[in-house]
Amino acid sequence: MTHEYTLSLAAKTPLTADIWHFVLESDETLPAVTPGAHLPVRTPTGAMRQYSIIAADDRRYEIAVKCEREGRGGSRSLVHETVPGQHLVALPPENGFELVDAPAYLFIAGGIGITPLLSMVRALLAREAPPPFTLVFCTRTPATTPFRDELARLPEGSVIIHHDHGDPDESYDFWPLLETPDARHIYCCGPGPLMDAVRDMSGHWPQKAVHFEDFNPVQAVREADEAFTVRFADDAPALAVAADQTLLEALRAAGASVASSCESGTCGSCRLPYLAGDVDHRDLVLSPLERQRELTACVSRARGDTLRLAIPGPRRRKPEQ
Repeated sequence: MTHEYTLSLAAKTPLTADIWHFVLESDETLPAVTPGAHLPVRTPTGAMRQYSIIAADDRRYEIAVKCEREGRGGSRSLVHETVPGQHLVALPPENGFELVDAPAYLFIAGGIGITPLLSMVRALLAREAPPPFTLVFCTRTPATTPFRDELARLPEGSVIIHHDHGDPDESYDFWPLLETPDARHIYCCGPGPLMDAVRDMSGHWPQKAVHFEDFNPVQAVREADEAFTVRFADDAPALAVAADQTLLEALRAAGASVASSCESGTCGSCRLPYLAGDVDHRDLVLSPLERQRELTACVSRARGDTLRLAIPGPRRRKPEQ
């Protein structure tokens, strides 16, 4: 069973109107992390969300959280429903965005995507002989740019901050930086359009030299989704899953205890066996054979009206008199 860490919210400060800096401390020794690592944190809604670790020691992790106004509420609850001193549960850090050794680097960030790249820049500058790097940071306006003061103190000429003011015609032109492949490694994290642009312009680079971090690799709830019903292996009442709700959220709301970690279809922690139904598999982890009998509760849905899970149904508590 995966070890859970109870972290105390030691400090919480705004970096911009939508992005907050969290300092999380522990009474026990925490796992060491490498640049680019992320921390799965259980938010007040009960949902797990992953946040890049921007600084750490053996008793402390620092993360930045963006309050996603159009999101499903996890990060929003972390910003609005927590206070210093409150305890939060986290799973061990993971790293799918490792900083590899290279002669030079090009970092490209958009918005909250600066967080893993900032940890990499800090790690490089801590070396006795830091390799050369360029950081391009794209945001809408100066007011929406987190870590401005720290970025201003980085070596002269190493940082380009670009504001598009919400106008696509003012987007940064990456082509001069990407036109000629060389020994640099490229690391990119940010909104989909930015990463798509970098992918398009770096297709002629060696594949192993271009690295992307996508915080939302799977869209769990989509505009065309419809409600469906879940039945169970026993005689428990059927469960309704709303069109704008995940199966995992519906199960938890009904009182079921379902393990999870990424909640984005990439880890498989919330896999459940099923007996019947046409499953819309949206995960990135299950094999074709596994999909014949299992689904991932965080992103999978029914293509028809009903799914039947091979687990006992949650027994709802009777209301108190």
